[in-house]
Amino acid sequence: MQITIHSSYLPHTDAEASLAFYRDVLGFEVRLDVGYEDMRWITVGPPGQPDTAIVLHPPAVGYDVSPEERDLLLALIAKGSTFGINLATDDLDDAFARIEAAGAEIVQEPIAQDYGVRDAAFRDPAGNLIRLQQSRTTEEN
Repeated sequence: MQITIHSSYLPHTDAEASLAFYRDVLGFEVRLDVGYEDMRWITVGPPGQPDTAIVLHPPAVGYDVSPEERDLLLALIAKGSTFGINLATDDLDDAFARIEAAGAEIVQEPIAQDYGVRDAAFRDPAGNLIRLQQSRTTEEN
């Protein structure tokens, strides 16, 4: 039996800003863009990896969430303290320079971590924390 990652979910607070960030800054393909009333779910993924996706979704939808809980969730999302994802690249410095030039909120410039990877961190338009790590195969070559 083989289990793989099909999709991960990250909330968005502005569908257009998130779409522009993941498509134009990170270079992801838009796989689905589905709206219902005033809500929107956008599925993106890296080119050449059709079986891996990120679903950008409106927060607190489909759950029994009070207005107070929704406000708290939005505040936590904005701080980057609840949701995030780790991505990999074969050229961390180049990718980081493009992301920084696009105006992303930088959390950490590229550094070598004690646990064996070199990475950087930034936030998407909703505040989700994204760590970008240098692919190990590239580091070893």
